[in-house]
Amino acid sequence: MTSPHIVINTVNNEEMTNPYIVENTINHEKIFKHMPVDEEVFPKDAVMISETDTEGIITYTNRHFREITGFTKEELIGSPHSINRHPDMPKGVFRAMWKIISAKKVWRGYVKNIRKDGKFYWTLVYVQAKLDENAEIIGFIASRKIAYPETIKEVEEIYTKYQGDEYIDNKIFMASEGYQDYIEAQS
Repeated sequence: MTSPHIVINTVNNEEMTNPYIVENTINHEKIFKHMPVDEEVFPKDAVMISETDTEGIITYTNRHFREITGFTKEELIGSPHSINRHPDMPKGVFRAMWKIISAKKVWRGYVKNIRKDGKFYWTLVYVQAKLDENAEIIGFIASRKIAYPETIKEVEEIYTKYQGDEYIDNKIFMASEGYQDYIEAQS
């Protein structure tokens, strides 16, 4: 099930009506995202790394990240990191992630991503703040690896249950291991 809640960006100070278009903030180029298709891909066993500025704009990606997303370096650098956000992801996951990493703590969670061609993949992601010599946040770095297959089904059930806007501030997302807390509570 897909929902249309992808962040809409602006181009030429006008709101875009197509949520599958992202604007690169450096060259203002429109990047077209494919609509989601129900086909999973399985990344190689490699660590995918990305870095952003304090606003979530991509400043660096490693080769493995580019290979699995299908986007080029030129498309990614300057684009919002939400460029590969799958619409099945609850907003609460990202609200909680931003609160946690803005507090200079490490966020860990499972994320369903969308490739440029619309196919999806799951990763286990670790995100933390990058600090300057005064301990001020100057950006964020994320590393991700292939998600544990045995956990994906459980995570999907939780994410489906907490998909709506009414759950955006649900405490399940605030624990870096929120899904684990939920699973234990159901036992």
